[in-house]
Amino acid sequence: MGKVIAICRSEKKGTVKTPIEKGEFIEDFGLKDDAHAGKWHRQVSLLSYESFMKFKDTVKIDLKYGVFGENLLVSGLDLENSKVGDRFKANDVVLEITQIGKKCHKSCEIRSIVGNCIMPTEGIFARVIKAGSIKTGDQICRI
Repeated sequence: MGKVIAICRSEKKGTVKTPIEKGEFIEDFGLKDDAHAGKWHRQVSLLSYESFMKFKDTVKIDLKYGVFGENLLVSGLDLENSKVGDRFKANDVVLEITQIGKKCHKSCEIRSIVGNCIMPTEGIFARVIKAGSIKTGDQICRI
């Protein structure tokens, strides 16, 4: 069982996301009001809190949640060993993994701020199978 540490969204792709207390996840669309929402395979991005903290400790920079463009920062889940097709559930929301890692954009605001990005190697991308809401502190688990 894992825990949602942060929910983040942004208005534009390739930018740092801003933490919010509660997110509405729309079936086959993504996080409401997030730039990455839409009818495609990368509707929601997940990042391990442990990976976030390891990177933060390495670079010695005060990083804020959402700096890597993640929608969900989660602790206690083995995202590293996730596979395409795996499913996670938080409250009523069901997410299905569609992609592991990604190619980074050259004009990415995140890379210019941080100097590097862990999403290409440690980011997990999913589509929303079942709608609902998630708030900071909610439990999330593999199903």
